[in-house]
Amino acid sequence: MDVIMEALPALGSAWGLILQPVVLGYLVLGVLMGLCIGVFPGLGGIAGLSLLLPFMFGMDPILGLALMVGMVAVVPTSDTFASVLMGIPGSSASQATVLDGFPMAKKGQAARALSAAFASSLFGGLVGASFLTVFILVARPIVLEFRTPELLMITIFGLSMVGILAGRIAIKGVVAAGLGMLVGTIGEGASSGDLRMSSYDFPYLTDGLKLVIVGLGIFAIPEIISLLRQDRAISAEPQIGGGWLEGVKDWFDNIWLSVRCSIIGVIVGVIPGLGGSVVDWIAYGHAVQTTRDKSNFGKGEVRGVIGPESSNNAKEGGGLVPTLLFGIPGSGSMAIFIGAIALLGSGQIEVGPAMLKNNLDITYSIVWLLALANVVGTIICIAASGGIAKLTTIRFALLAPFLFMIISFAAFQSGQNLMDLAALLGIGFLGIMMRRFDWSRPAFLIGFVLSNPAETYANQALQIAQSRFRKGVGEGIDYIFTPIVIILLVITVISVVVGLRQAKNILAEGDVKSGSKRAPFVFLLIITGYIAYAFYDAASIPAFSRDRDFPMFVAGVSLLGCLALIVRMMLKPETDTIFADRELVGEDADATHGLWPTLAWFAALLGLTALLGFILALGLFLFSFMKLRARISAVYALVYTGFGIAFMSTMAWLLNRDFPPGLLQEYTQLPWPFN
Repeated sequence: MDVIMEALPALGSAWGLILQPVVLGYLVLGVLMGLCIGVFPGLGGIAGLSLLLPFMFGMDPILGLALMVGMVAVVPTSDTFASVLMGIPGSSASQATVLDGFPMAKKGQAARALSAAFASSLFGGLVGASFLTVFILVARPIVLEFRTPELLMITIFGLSMVGILAGRIAIKGVVAAGLGMLVGTIGEGASSGDLRMSSYDFPYLTDGLKLVIVGLGIFAIPEIISLLRQDRAISAEPQIGGGWLEGVKDWFDNIWLSVRCSIIGVIVGVIPGLGGSVVDWIAYGHAVQTTRDKSNFGKGEVRGVIGPESSNNAKEGGGLVPTLLFGIPGSGSMAIFIGAIALLGSGQIEVGPAMLKNNLDITYSIVWLLALANVVGTIICIAASGGIAKLTTIRFALLAPFLFMIISFAAFQSGQNLMDLAALLGIGFLGIMMRRFDWSRPAFLIGFVLSNPAETYANQALQIAQSRFRKGVGEGIDYIFTPIVIILLVITVISVVVGLRQAKNILAEGDVKSGSKRAPFVFLLIITGYIAYAFYDAASIPAFSRDRDFPMFVAGVSLLGCLALIVRMMLKPETDTIFADRELVGEDADATHGLWPTLAWFAALLGLTALLGFILALGLFLFSFMKLRARISAVYALVYTGFGIAFMSTMAWLLNRDFPPGLLQEYTQLPWPFN
């Protein structure tokens, strides 16, 4: 009761601060900026907050917070546009939305998918803010109960979603997740700094691959290449579909799914470092588990949109718990948020326990600014959706070069290294092959996202458990099997059992036909070879180093899966589902253009960038593509090229970002933006 009585005056004061016209104006401005950032794939909240940082010095705290919260809150809403309309994850929080949102757009149901997504996002955001209001004073003792074993179990629970997303052959999903985890371990190990699958002679890989590159490569490149080969619009239907009210009705019909996924989003968002990248996969897996007829998932099931979109906005409220209570950033954007708060006013606001003690009204202002931003953002998104959804009816050859341009720029920003573009092409090719042979790309991405926390928590838990067991068996068991761990373990086991039983009904990459042994078998052998070499590479690390244990374990399990698949391929006829090959029957087989000539266009952009720098390469690429591939007149090609260069220059100037340089920039002094 004392807690409630203490909170009531602060809540009243918070509303007094928020409901000022100037504060609401800054909130709307932040929302508009966040919507613009979120629409472009790969940028996300980190890029948006980085843009705002220079303006935070000495700004009035409540105005600065309104601007930042407005931006952060709506990125998970606006990134839905790219996920649904183009099949490109707008950010790491919208990857699962692609699986069913994009097939709905291709069926001409873009409006229905978007309205269902926005209604879910609004509801999730309000649930997150409401939860945070109640939780913010009582969260501290609960969050502090999550030690290393609990964090490890949360991570394992995230990995259990592979069972749901594995596809018709569960072992392929497990191997895909293992491959993703091994790719995630590339670089210096966290324990001893030993190198895995990298060398100081080639320093790029020592820091590992970035999530932006892997996410864009695995999902964006394959879908862009596939649509470009077919030489038609994204939507096979001539209309975007009405469906606005139908989408809201879909959400209302599945409101309890939205409630459950919102709660999942809040809970996972509370755990630092996990929420942004994995919460939508957990919510998607839950949506699949709780649906009787699972045959439509991956082909345009609206529940596959409602679940992830409810969770990824709710997780923003959960992510503010460790950020505000302990000063522990729940994500990369929250890390920048903490730094920006320190710049506000005269520096009197400090996140952590002191903020709850001295600035409780400011704390609750942040919470309800978050709620208002979700409402404003949803209204603006719905108002703008009609025009944006028409992109799906435009011939894709006119959109593809713009998308190539955006994702190349976004990939370069992850590490400011020209090798980022080479990595994007390499991961993109892997994504194309996984899509072709019906290997679960979501399983791969879950493995990649969770490889670092899984290894870190496993090593820490093992070290501490060993020291506890030396003192006594009972003390060691008490450390490992806490009540929270036991509950999470039971939930995980149920998830795995249910997932494996239902996996055969889930089409991980759509309905891919079979009929050829050679190509799928060769791809499996290549995957097996990489995993075997990863095992050998990890085994060559000195035995006293803990950096060898995790990749060896993952590679060992994955190799067993590969051997099982090889045996099955040797015994089964070529009509078996294990020999799925998209190039035999379907859209890709009937495509107007071949895979290699189409992929060569993107490779040419990256190759020209290495020689001439991004802007000069972009000019040549855009003009050549529009003239030769899209077959439009030279005048229109020049206009398109000029618009593309002007757009990218404006983006780089606003975000204070550099362009990828080439060899030319080392020998000549060119003016911006060519330098």
